[in-house]
Amino acid sequence: MTAPSTTTQAPQSRSLSASHRWLLTAGGFYAFFSFGFIDNLKGPTLPALLTDLNFSYGQGGAILFGAYLGFMVATLLTGVLADARGIKSVLLLAGVCLTAGLAAFSLVSAFWLLAIALFVVGLGLGSIEVGGNSLIVDLHQRDRGRFLNLLAVFHGVGAFVVPLFAALLLSYSFSWRQVYQIAIILAVGLALFFAVVKYPRAPRTGDALALRTLFAAGFTRRMTWYYLFIAVYVAAEIGFAAWIVEFLQQVKGYDVGVSSLYLSAFFAAIMLGRFAGSFVVERIGYLTIMLIATIASIASLSLGLFGPPTLTFLLPLTGLFFSIMFPTATAAVSALPIANMSAVLGMLFTFGGLGGALGPWLIGVAADLVGLELAFGLTIVFGLVMLAALLVLRRAEPQPSGVKST
Repeated sequence: MTAPSTTTQAPQSRSLSASHRWLLTAGGFYAFFSFGFIDNLKGPTLPALLTDLNFSYGQGGAILFGAYLGFMVATLLTGVLADARGIKSVLLLAGVCLTAGLAAFSLVSAFWLLAIALFVVGLGLGSIEVGGNSLIVDLHQRDRGRFLNLLAVFHGVGAFVVPLFAALLLSYSFSWRQVYQIAIILAVGLALFFAVVKYPRAPRTGDALALRTLFAAGFTRRMTWYYLFIAVYVAAEIGFAAWIVEFLQQVKGYDVGVSSLYLSAFFAAIMLGRFAGSFVVERIGYLTIMLIATIASIASLSLGLFGPPTLTFLLPLTGLFFSIMFPTATAAVSALPIANMSAVLGMLFTFGGLGGALGPWLIGVAADLVGLELAFGLTIVFGLVMLAALLVLRRAEPQPSGVKST
């Protein structure tokens, strides 16, 4: 099937030299490296934060909820901003929000102030999600599934590095606050890059702010199932990343070094899976490869959580199956004949942000009620909902959707 070229922006890449196009692509990759690094600071630092401030699991989950509430708000608004003012403005906004939010989070102690600071961080992360994906879709009209998976590889690199980085600093008596303060360097670099680099504003095709038109394009029956899929997927991934270190320490009895290594292994698996997936998603088909990966992730989580101790290694291996979900779903949606694509992608990422907000929070609340071991099993429930959504999408769209646009 030939995927129609329906991005709302006239291809800006046509007016750019090859070197400038790759400079912008490198900027997008750097933005996603920063995204992966900053977003996943919470996993290795959460136990230290809870101990330092004497917070419960529920309070910890609620603080994390602030980050993904901000993410959700940003993805909803910056998709429209990208169509109206250009992608550069969204990525510049991301750097500013991350700088301010990280600085505040590293300085305050009150529960609500921490939640508000992470809300601002979430605004920055959501802006990267929309801006970075829109940038790559605009610059690389062909093989968008490949380049979106490569973009996500850099998120995986950042996510892989940060648990090792944080564990090293914590082992040398750095505080969780100092770990966040060092991460500000990445945010400042992001803001400076997109403040300086040139990127011509795309003309709009139609009125990006026409909410009735946007609602009609973005809330078809098919898109509703994509929204459900992305929400429960992000709930599973972020819930896993946020609580795996605490789970391994409290339930399995691992120390901070080993538990952080498991988190790094999870993100290493995501990184490698996305790199490998960039070569096969177009051949196998978007929905087909996501369906296979979902079934494998459910099996891996179930055996790793409830199987014998020798199978605990399957928990980080789940990242291999999670890896292609988000970028491949983005590619599948971007290939649909929809106007105002940046805004529609923004809504897709908004539902991802909703899942990211609810996943860690639900696990935290459930842990206070039934214990962390059973609460962590919610990741399997999320996987089953993903499977149901994909089966409906496959039934509604039986033709292969992963063939390259021509």
